[in-house]
Amino acid sequence: HKMTTMQITIGEASFTAELAGNATSDALQTLLPLTLSMDDHLRNEKHAQLPKPLPTDSHAPHQIQAGDVMLWGNDTLVIFYESFSSSYSYTRIGKISDVSQLKSAVGRGTVKVHLSNQ
Repeated sequence: HKMTTMQITIGEASFTAELAGNATSDALQTLLPLTLSMDDHLRNEKHAQLPKPLPTDSHAPHQIQAGDVMLWGNDTLVIFYESFSSSYSYTRIGKISDVSQLKSAVGRGTVKVHLSNQ
């Protein structure tokens, strides 16, 4: 069975994401370990294109929470570091459990993010 958590390392900071346990998070795990250069968007998210598309089951969550790890479209990984309302549709991948250091870790510009199994 696939792991239920994923490690997300941004600079010196390390975060644990609880995975959704769906086809999308399972498929992402087959790509790990993975290092992505993630660009900033609207000062509330970091996003990067994945090496290959993942299965989708997208819906509009309406309320995005800081720490949400989502798939936009079928090949863009998004890590949200602010909570806000959104009408866009995403496929849930997981959620970072402790987001207290997330915003300071991602900073303002492009960041290198390393994803790995525990």
